[in-house]
Amino acid sequence: MATLNPNVMFKGNCEQAFDFYQTVFGGALSPKMRWADHKMPDMEVPEADKHLIMHVSLPIGESILMGGDVVACTQNPVTFGNNFTICISTKSKDEADTLFNGLSKDGKVMMPMSMAFWGDYFGMFTDQFGIQWQVICDAKLLKQ
Repeated sequence: MATLNPNVMFKGNCEQAFDFYQTVFGGALSPKMRWADHKMPDMEVPEADKHLIMHVSLPIGESILMGGDVVACTQNPVTFGNNFTICISTKSKDEADTLFNGLSKDGKVMMPMSMAFWGDYFGMFTDQFGIQWQVICDAKLLKQ
């Protein structure tokens, strides 16, 4: 079975976001690769962007959350909105509540954690960095 490893792109605040995510999930961040460290001879990174994150990752369970800042020289602008959602499947209601409450701090809750019409324990929010999340605990796990 494949593992889902989302890669989230930011507009200059990747380091702040991943430092925050680490406080919620725990674990160790990979070494932060900065744009100043890139080895692409065709790409001239502006001095003002060299401190930004090119790549960082955070293991979460058996998955890995990856991220980086998009810089102007990549010609690939970041568009925030409803273009993706990171879904976390938990093994318990308590774990769902802990992750939901931690990640939604200073964000916007669209659907608080509750029993969804299809039977699972579910909630949705956008975090303080504009990233959309869903937290779900399978109904079968609630009955154990």
